[in-house]
Amino acid sequence: MIYQTLISASELKARAAHINLVIVDCRHDLTNPDFGRQAYAAGHLPQARFAHLDELLSGPKTDAAGRFHGRHPLPDRQQFVQAMRALGINNDTQVVAYDAHGGMFAARLWWLLRWIGHSDVAVLDGGMAAWQAIGEPLSAETPAPATPGSIQDLTSLVQTVDAQALVENIKTQALQVIDARAPDRFRGENETLDAVGGHIPGAKNRFFKDNLQADGRFKGAAQLREEWLTLLGDPQAAVMQCGSGVTACHNLLALEVAGLAGARLYPGSWSEWSSDPQRPVATGS
Repeated sequence: MIYQTLISASELKARAAHINLVIVDCRHDLTNPDFGRQAYAAGHLPQARFAHLDELLSGPKTDAAGRFHGRHPLPDRQQFVQAMRALGINNDTQVVAYDAHGGMFAARLWWLLRWIGHSDVAVLDGGMAAWQAIGEPLSAETPAPATPGSIQDLTSLVQTVDAQALVENIKTQALQVIDARAPDRFRGENETLDAVGGHIPGAKNRFFKDNLQADGRFKGAAQLREEWLTLLGDPQAAVMQCGSGVTACHNLLALEVAGLAGARLYPGSWSEWSSDPQRPVATGS
């Protein structure tokens, strides 16, 4: 069986010895860049490999011309392909990404692999807590270096938009922008990560954690669909954004689970948008 959105802990356990499986630990802390690597060293799913958000799953914050593209821009596409090969991933590899944060970082790897055309990637539903809840152990052993994979850069399964498209959209309102940040940050309150508080004019708020049940697993497809349809009509006319293009991927995953595929990602998100004083800012609900 192939998994392309979520995989449960019991399903992963049943596949754990599969020769064509790569498990990737995506744990991270936005305020402590060393957290993920330290947490991985202390204990991770057996045979899991580590992917650092800043080093593997993001590119440079500024380009050659000095333009700022947000706190977590997309990585260089070919460098990302090479990084995935270094993890041992082939075109037919089942990849499972996990974290300990409700999938907020694992979903970034899920989206990036789809960006290079790899569909067989899933997020471990409930993350490490779900794995341990079924009595499965963690390991502090670093697996031997992977045999280099041969994953190719294929036709992207996802779409993106840039800041200029969203500047123009303020007038046309052809696209519905959905912001994944916490409601207070969306309103422009308690902003600690970016210099300016607020949101893109016309955006609606869907906190990514609202995709989850109390136990950290995703809500069911029917519930997600019902909730999301109160925010948007045609998902193909929707754009997901957040602070830096990370938790927006969580909303994109939730939409995929709900059967509402086709929304786009604004990779630069609020951190890029708010860096240019020429771009308008809205506050409040």
